[in-house]
Amino acid sequence: MRVLARFMIAVSDARQFPAPDLPEIAFLGRSNVGKSSVINSLLGSKVAKTSSTPGRTRSINFFEVRWPGKPRPELVFTDLPGYGYAHVSRQVSQEWPKFIEPYLKERPSLALCLALIDVNVPPQASDGQLLEFLMAARRPFLVVGTKSDRLSGNQLRNSLQTLSQEFHNARVLPYSAKTGAGRDDLWREIRAAAESAQTQTRTKPQNGTR
Repeated sequence: MRVLARFMIAVSDARQFPAPDLPEIAFLGRSNVGKSSVINSLLGSKVAKTSSTPGRTRSINFFEVRWPGKPRPELVFTDLPGYGYAHVSRQVSQEWPKFIEPYLKERPSLALCLALIDVNVPPQASDGQLLEFLMAARRPFLVVGTKSDRLSGNQLRNSLQTLSQEFHNARVLPYSAKTGAGRDDLWREIRAAAESAQTQTRTKPQNGTR
């Protein structure tokens, strides 16, 4: 799938959130899990900045996504700051709940949360805490197993099974930003979530109607 994307805004204050006009797909995960690489792989261009230094993303970055030939964007990708990296200063980490938690709990246009987990790393407590948070907030989510190209067939299957069992039998979609494996499957999940969100918005009763 070929798409066009544009950086919109970087936000570190809930008061700066753009108007919730389009379905939004949030990318979450530990620092250095490959969020920006997955976003760029999906979009087919280096829109999200990647870095070898974990913890560099310290705001929610919004990206408009438009299908070729369409006059307007169809949805929005949001790249959230990574967690679980000890070298990120405590002062910065303490600021994150001021805009990340309001976004995840209250954002009306948030259609799907993609929880990115490195399939090469044993299950981490911080990943489990994220999924618990999303379930408590009643947010739909999908676990995406990143860097899947580094494991062979049996190794990958065992890793995916371990992650699923550790995290409430969640479905884990393997993905490789390097090879593109899983790209079509993930796009199907994203488009289905966006279309479902748009349908719910259209059918929601207006004030004063029944």
